[in-house]
Formats: sequence, structure tokens, C-alpha cells
Amino acid sequence: MIHCLPNAPGAAELKVLRSMFEARKRVFIDLLHWDLAVIADRFELDEFDMEPATYVVLSGEDGAHRASARLLPTTGPHILSALFAGLCDEEIPRGPTTMEITRFCLDRGSSAARRRRDRDELIHALVTFALRSGIERFTGVAEIAWMRQVLSFGWRCRPLGAPREIGRRTLCAMAIEIDEDTPALLQRCGLIAPCSGRETYDVFH
Repeated sequence: MIHCLPNAPGAAELKVLRSMFEARKRVFIDLLHWDLAVIADRFELDEFDMEPATYVVLSGEDGAHRASARLLPTTGPHILSALFAGLCDEEIPRGPTTMEITRFCLDRGSSAARRRRDRDELIHALVTFALRSGIERFTGVAEIAWMRQVLSFGWRCRPLGAPREIGRRTLCAMAIEIDEDTPALLQRCGLIAPCSGRETYDVFH
């Protein structure tokens, strides 16, 4: 199931979001060793997990996390503008039709083949969300290896500046243009969307 959930009051009590915050802790802190806050030794949340955030989450029928991403509006504080503005060699893209993708997370407990399928499904879900919501552009910050993957997906993606070393990581900023052609561009490069009719969108307004 695909969930598109705004971080409205009480949303953190939803099982699908609690499972997502647990998965983020396992990936970004336990596996990647990012220096992030942990809540109750189980959940990874930061200052951007506030009401403007929207979460796109893939879950099993029992609500268990498979994959997820956080979307932040760029009309207010977001990771690129607040923490990594120096990655951009041009003006940071902002506006009501631009959102930032952050915390792209694939569940550690899945096989490599399952993670690949979940990755492709999540990317198509993000594009579907953008097309339904009038979003024309995603921005993001990525380590160089992930940036190379994102560039290979076939959509219209470009770096916003040269890679830079920050701490022990080499990071890049990017912009991804979204339009009606984007799903076909993804599929042409091998990112297969779920079969028509199989995906279920659970949307909270």
C-alpha cells in the first residue's frame, strides 16, 4: 500500500509512520552512522519533522515499513536551504511548485531484489504525488554514489553545483523536473511502475 500522509496533529501515532521512524533509525543511524537525534532509542526524527512535512510511505498490509521518503515545502526552511546552501552554485530552487525529497529510506530487512522493487515503486509514487499535487520540481541533497544512481533513472535531473566534501561525505545538491513524461522516462530506463490497479493510495488531507 502507498500512503501519502501530511504530518498533521496526531499523525505520529499512526502505525505506518511509527514504523517509518523506526526504519529511519535503523538505516540512517545504525547502518550509515549519521549524527542524528534518536527518540526513545527507537525513532529517528529531526527538526524538519514538523507539520509542513509530507510522507510518502510504502507498507505491507500489516502497516510494516517497506520504503519511504519525506517531502518538505521549499517556501519555508528545508534541508538544502538551512544546512547545505553551499552546495549550490546557483540560486536554490524554491516556490509552491517545488518540494524537497529527504530521508529516502529502504527497509534494511528486505532482500536486495525486494529493495530494488520498493525503490522503483517509491520513485513512481513520488512522481504520482507530484503530478496530482501540482509539483513541478523536486530538490534534494545526496551522497555522490546515490546521486549517480538518481541521475541514471532517466528523469530530467541535474546537479545544482559541484560535489563538495562535508565532513567525511561527498555531497551534491540536485533538481529533478517533473512532468507528464516523467513516468515513461523512468520506465524506459528500467524503473518499472506497479501493475495498473495493484497500487492502493491511502491519502489523508
